[in-house]
Amino acid sequence: MAATAERGESRNGCAVIVRVCVAGATGWAGRAVAEAALDRPQFRLQAAVARSHAGQDLGQVFGWDTVGVPVFGSVEEALADVDVLVDFTSHEIVRHNTLAAIEHGVAVVVGTSGLSAADFAEIDAAARAAAVGVVAAGNFSLSAALMQAAALLAARHMPSWEVIDYAGAGKPDAPSGTSRELAERLSAVREPEQGIPVSATGGLVAARGATVGATQVHSLRLPGFVLSTEVLFGLPDERLSIRHDAGSSAAPYVEGTLLAARSAVDRVGLTRGLDTLLLETA
Repeated sequence: MAATAERGESRNGCAVIVRVCVAGATGWAGRAVAEAALDRPQFRLQAAVARSHAGQDLGQVFGWDTVGVPVFGSVEEALADVDVLVDFTSHEIVRHNTLAAIEHGVAVVVGTSGLSAADFAEIDAAARAAAVGVVAAGNFSLSAALMQAAALLAARHMPSWEVIDYAGAGKPDAPSGTSRELAERLSAVREPEQGIPVSATGGLVAARGATVGATQVHSLRLPGFVLSTEVLFGLPDERLSIRHDAGSSAAPYVEGTLLAARSAVDRVGLTRGLDTLLLETA
């Protein structure tokens, strides 16, 4: 679907509004994005998905007056007159939601973790066949995107690395989307060198972490963490650590998500990583 030309940012001399549906609109990140979309002239929040609040107005769900945004129980019900679906749901449903939106010709911003490399390959093929865009990032924070860009640059020059994934004790999936995406994209740069292959490890091989792409990832789940990702590079007699630490607010993810939503409607196929968009607009 083409974005509605009414007001907002200019494209070929015409003002453009991007009509958005937020899935997971009552969640931690989804609510922050929904509130921002309501407040920005470049966007129209067309619909929301929150199964436990289906049939209500989103403003009432938030404890406000009505805002004219209906809440639906499923993505399929919410896609009429929508340009882009922003998904902040759960790892159990995100693949289904993304493929459903693509089938309806709606672009997608994937902010939910838990998708595998095979899932992304399927999504890319479906998006190309439907001529719609998908932008997926393990983390839509601008600083996390810069961390990833720096790590990809370092991998071109330092041949050995591993990733440490930190999150709170209640996070159900491992590794986090941020760490999984980083590991997969680092592995695409080159296969990291290992002094002893993981398969040849003595003792407990599992102590060497999970292999994501060709990168070892170690997930910690402890109280006191929100979400942190660290990549460690090593050379003889020196080390490089690149780390991103998230706070308790969803505010850092809003601008990156809206940038992805504006971009997704003009793309075809899958784009991985907010850093990809930042480098294009630099």
